[in-house]
Amino acid sequence: MPWLITLFLLLALPARAAEPAPRLRCDVTYAGATQRIEAGPTADPYAVPSVDIGGRFWFKPVVVQGGGRVERIGLYAYVDTEAQPVLIQHARYLPPYPRGRPGQPVDLTGVQHLYAGPLERELIYQCWLLQGRR
Repeated sequence: MPWLITLFLLLALPARAAEPAPRLRCDVTYAGATQRIEAGPTADPYAVPSVDIGGRFWFKPVVVQGGGRVERIGLYAYVDTEAQPVLIQHARYLPPYPRGRPGQPVDLTGVQHLYAGPLERELIYQCWLLQGRR
C-alpha cells in the first residue's frame, strides 16, 4: 500500500509548467520607422522568411533549436537591389547566451548601424533574447 500513497501524492502535486521556448525580439528601423520582428525556435532555418523593411532592406532573424536547446542564432540583413537582395551582414551568435533576470529580455546585439546601397541608406537594429522562467 505505500506505493499507492506515493502514487496519490505524485498525482496531487501541481503540474510543473514547461519552460517556454526562447524567442528573439528585434527592433529594426529604417527612415524613422521601426518594425518589431519576433522569431521563435525552428529546426529549419531556410524556411524562415525575410521581412521587408521599407522597400529598401530585408531582415531575417533565425533561432535554430535542436536537442531541446538553442544551437545558434543568425541575423541576416540584405539591401534590396534591382537584380536581387544582396547580403550586407550575417551575424552569428553561439551559446552560451547572456542570461538576465527571469522573464526579462537580455540585450543580444547592442544597437547595430548598417549602411548600404548607392546612397548609403542606414538600417538600424537591436535584438533581445527573451528567455522563460528559470
